[in-house]
Amino acid sequence: MDCETDKSLRRRVLTVSFFSVAFAYIEATVVVYLRALFYKQGFVFPLADFSTIEGFGPFLLTEIGREAATLVLILTASALIARDFRRHLGNFMVIFAVWDIFYYIWLKVLIGWPVSIMDWDVLFLMPAAWAGPVLAPVITSVTMLFISAILLGKRVLNVTRVRGIAFIITAILIVTCFCVAGRGITEADYRSYFSWPIFIVLHVVIMILMLMCVENRQNQSKL
Repeated sequence: MDCETDKSLRRRVLTVSFFSVAFAYIEATVVVYLRALFYKQGFVFPLADFSTIEGFGPFLLTEIGREAATLVLILTASALIARDFRRHLGNFMVIFAVWDIFYYIWLKVLIGWPVSIMDWDVLFLMPAAWAGPVLAPVITSVTMLFISAILLGKRVLNVTRVRGIAFIITAILIVTCFCVAGRGITEADYRSYFSWPIFIVLHVVIMILMLMCVENRQNQSKL
């Protein structure tokens, strides 16, 4: 029974990974087109204010809508193969993390960008602009894969209310790091808006919180 369960888990993870890699290609091609339209001289920081880019205004809401649709697709895909909230969250993190990592891999293949993992990028535009060096979202994605491995595993999790709240707060603070950096994308000192020490500490904290929830005994129930 355990062997069959393990095979089923591997099959699901492989399936969502294929979906994520393909979806990452779609996202990357959209960005290739956007950069060809609005950044003909090259996508370099600091960026020009979006409102000053000719023709960008009407596309801004469209781009925000595309990002919202992306999240809906990832949530839907993860829900379709989940039996409970724990698996749903684990699947979501796998899809999001693999999608995010391969998004940059595909951009590298298609247009040779990023040149360095320390190149800056605008990650999202809702509810405000998220930004940071490419390495930062990759670190977040790797952290999500670490957490998803626990969520999709057999270990019993003891998520108390305090731990759950601490987990949510830490995740929000990680997002805040990106949003704070997003406020400076048009400034000459844009790099100073991103705090590596705080960012790294928050990721260490969220991994420790996850490990604290893991009990020594294994869950013998089916996934």
